[in-house]
Amino acid sequence: MTEPRKAPHLLRAGEPPERYAALFAAARAEGLRIGWLDLPVAAPSPVPEPLETAARLGALRAVSVAGDRSVAVKPLKGAPVLRDLLGEHFRGCALVLVRGEGLPEKIAILREAGEGWTVTPPGEAARAFTTAELAGALRRPRPWGPPLPPRPVRLPKPEKKRRRDQRVKKAKAKGSKDQKDAKDRKDR
Repeated sequence: MTEPRKAPHLLRAGEPPERYAALFAAARAEGLRIGWLDLPVAAPSPVPEPLETAARLGALRAVSVAGDRSVAVKPLKGAPVLRDLLGEHFRGCALVLVRGEGLPEKIAILREAGEGWTVTPPGEAARAFTTAELAGALRRPRPWGPPLPPRPVRLPKPEKKRRRDQRVKKAKAKGSKDQKDAKDRKDR
């Protein structure tokens, strides 16, 4: 049985990636991965010409690998869908920093605050974190939201058992009555 995929946490980033270098390092020290998703208004450039041509001609993906990096180009039909992008490109990431226009309002905002960070979930007050606290919080299901209430303890309903017991008793009584009737008919 496969384990369900856990979606990464999302934070809205308003600055270039180098401003988050301390957070990247702290997450790496925790053994966690962070992704970066840039949703610019215009197409990213420069895309290597062979990749651009292959994508325009209908290649599913065009990939170039050199040294310690790879560049992938994939043509999209329509506007990008955030959930699809996360599932396809950021599997295994604990956090994805998203920067761009037209992002859903439900994504919390990350801001630098002195030596640490503030995270402002939609409709809630900002929460302050040190870099190490923020990286450590990424292991929790709701790192910057209030904790989920404990699940209620459900006790088994004894009535179901009684009903089952009653059905079993009726079936046994009916079975013994049917057997007795069959024996009486046989004896006649």
